[in-house]
Amino acid sequence: MLIVGPTAVGKTALSISLAKSLGAEVVSGDSMQVYRKLDIGTAKVTPAEMDGVPHHLINVANVDQRYTVADFQRQAGQAIDEIVDRGRLPLIVGGTGFYLLGLVDNLSLGSDNFDQKSVAIRQRWQQVAREKGPAYVWHHLNQIDPLAAAKIPQNNVRRSIRALEVIEKTGKLFSQQEKPHAVYDYLTIGLTTERELLYKRINSRVDLMVKHGLIDEARWLYDQGGLSLPAGKGIGYRELAPYFAGQESLTTCVEKIKQDSRHYAKRQLTWFRHHLNTHWYDLVTKKNSTEEIEEAIQTWLKKESSTD
Repeated sequence: MLIVGPTAVGKTALSISLAKSLGAEVVSGDSMQVYRKLDIGTAKVTPAEMDGVPHHLINVANVDQRYTVADFQRQAGQAIDEIVDRGRLPLIVGGTGFYLLGLVDNLSLGSDNFDQKSVAIRQRWQQVAREKGPAYVWHHLNQIDPLAAAKIPQNNVRRSIRALEVIEKTGKLFSQQEKPHAVYDYLTIGLTTERELLYKRINSRVDLMVKHGLIDEARWLYDQGGLSLPAGKGIGYRELAPYFAGQESLTTCVEKIKQDSRHYAKRQLTWFRHHLNTHWYDLVTKKNSTEEIEEAIQTWLKKESSTD
């Protein structure tokens, strides 16, 4: 299960509510919440907010460490396996798109899986699936690589497309690949709301961060090395560097945080719409409800269990 969406749209609250009702554990899919001591600027979930729900991949790196998509893929995969072994549902929650895609498609991150050729192949087959249906894609795979197709349910279009992508990209049958290209079966729940309302929420969140100690947290990071650190380039921290250097006013830098956060939210929405088959809900305006989302998840879980 993925819960995605832009910053300040309510992913944390939804994930905890769903985790409690579905018997799930949360795996953070945020590239900044992995860093220790960066709590305010990353909007990191607090122990009180967790309300007893286990969370994973939070506070797993120091600010001077480079935490990569491959690191996330490995650690998140391990966490998911452990959660499933406990008989619980993994909820991957976050807004860092490349992290999530690297995980669910098990991309070989040492190669060029994120290049335009891979994207073009995937999008072409996704369009075919929309026009002709998942079975058509599977039958095409079955003609090319029946051994691979035999291990993929006909209605699992994502795995069929992944196999075809690997075949076209490598020139070798999927069943003959040296390394398995496993892919998770998952449902993507996306949270969104009206653009202007979202921007107001982002601006208010930044104001609250400043009120709750963001400046001190960012100054600590600046003193550790600031922009020279992997963590120092995150939104909410990099914009304050000119203030600490005496080059800009605090007001100017805080406004820049708001602006960068709004631009990032827009990019997040665009990315998730193009790269993941996302089912969108608006809880902010109450156009949708948490119960409606939970019902969709339960329907998906029943469908998945019937195809196992």
